Amino acid sequence: MGKKIGVSLVLGLIVSILALYLAFRNVPFNDLVTYFTSINYVWIPPAVAVILLSFALRAYRWKIILESAGNIRFWQSFHPLMIGFMINCILPGRVGELARPAILQKKENIPFSTGLATVAAERVFDIGMLIILFAVLLVNIEIDPGLDIVFGKYHLNKATLMTVGKGTFKLLLLLIAGIALMAFNKTRNLIKNLITRMPGMFFFAGPDFKKKIKRNISEPLANIVENFAAGFTLIKYPMKMCACFSLSVLVWGLAAFSYYLVSLGCPGIELSFIEITAMMVIICFFIALPSVPGYWGIWEAGGVFALLLFGVSSKDAAGFTLANHAIQIFPVVFAGLVSAMITSVNIWQVSYEKRTSALLNPDDSKSK
Repeated sequence: MGKKIGVSLVLGLIVSILALYLAFRNVPFNDLVTYFTSINYVWIPPAVAVILLSFALRAYRWKIILESAGNIRFWQSFHPLMIGFMINCILPGRVGELARPAILQKKENIPFSTGLATVAAERVFDIGMLIILFAVLLVNIEIDPGLDIVFGKYHLNKATLMTVGKGTFKLLLLLIAGIALMAFNKTRNLIKNLITRMPGMFFFAGPDFKKKIKRNISEPLANIVENFAAGFTLIKYPMKMCACFSLSVLVWGLAAFSYYLVSLGCPGIELSFIEITAMMVIICFFIALPSVPGYWGIWEAGGVFALLLFGVSSKDAAGFTLANHAIQIFPVVFAGLVSAMITSVNIWQVSYEKRTSALLNPDDSKSK
């Protein structure tokens, strides 16, 4: 296991370096170094504070969603959330989304499938906010259809942005439909009835075989449906839904404000808060494309694309996006490592542990 982790980290580092090279191959290195020396770093501490505050609000929002699964306190949601985001920054495959419910299962005895459902519910609010911000962006900002930045196999342009936007909107609709199916009793019971009738499909088999299908497949799947439904009960509480939406507005507003604070110390970046918010949204859509851990390279390419729309020079755009990326990522990694130490969580084990047994035996955690 240790060898696999080491190989993964080395490969991730190599791919990240290659990604950064592709993003900055046309930017003179000396100019980039000069740019970093000209940054006013007095704006960095308040930007980091705002970033951490936004993640604290994310944790509180997740706590509200988790209340349906158990009596979860703030720190019990904060530490798994920070560990999950930290893992997403350093390991491929966005396995941090699976690490969060895995940690809840180990530490709080919440079934893995229930925790996973709450992560999906939380993502609905984030994707919904992104869709809203993207719609506002399209109405207020003219995107030059001729602007095209090549990054590896991708062409970052208006067409790519629209394609990712449409795909994100479809994902939002799919998540909402899935939550609705699981959360409401009638549709959930219909799904469970179909599952419990599964052994009857094998009419040609003997009673022993049918019992095995019921014991090993039908009953575990029915339990999974119930556990998923427990993570989606937020939909039945309008006040909690409003609270989560309000927190989502604050989370994304603070995220944009952190970008804006960094820009105040960066030469050549004289943009309004609205323009900086548009840049953040464009970056978020581009990093939805498959990329390396921490989104290195694709983040910078997306940032340069966005800043060129507002007339920022390629040198200043490259310097700002790289500096801002580091400022956005490193505090999250540090906070995640601190949370892992506080909770005594082995992040490598949590990241690579197979979740199959947790899904097929959703009540195992209660016996531990």
